[in-house]
Amino acid sequence: MGVRFAQGALRKDNLWLIRRPTPNPEYRGNLGWSWPKGWVDEGENLEQAAIREVREEGGVVAKIVKKLPALKVFFKDKGELVMKFITYFVMEYESDVPGGFGEETAEVKWVTKEEVMQLLAHKNERELLKSVESGEVA
Repeated sequence: MGVRFAQGALRKDNLWLIRRPTPNPEYRGNLGWSWPKGWVDEGENLEQAAIREVREEGGVVAKIVKKLPALKVFFKDKGELVMKFITYFVMEYESDVPGGFGEETAEVKWVTKEEVMQLLAHKNERELLKSVESGEVA
């Protein structure tokens, strides 16, 4: 069985929220721009995890607008191949969190779709945004 992640593609009007993680010795992922995402904690469902991750990593309160297809990816962790399931949600901004984003995030910014397409580190995230914007994902 793989690990489960939830991710929020968050928009406010015509802008999208992206974040860059804080480098630390224990983090083995990509340090480029991405949408807020993370593990689904024990006792959480996917929706709760996505809302929590957007709050913690993005510094905002958001509501889910649409669930998108899950994506299966593989990565190596300490030499072991791991299967990861990422469930994506399109989310709408509601408010800022007092105190902003948490320590796992170095920087957040609101950017246009064109900027997102240039900045996102992962091709699968760019492809997903294209399908959302074109209406291919219902």
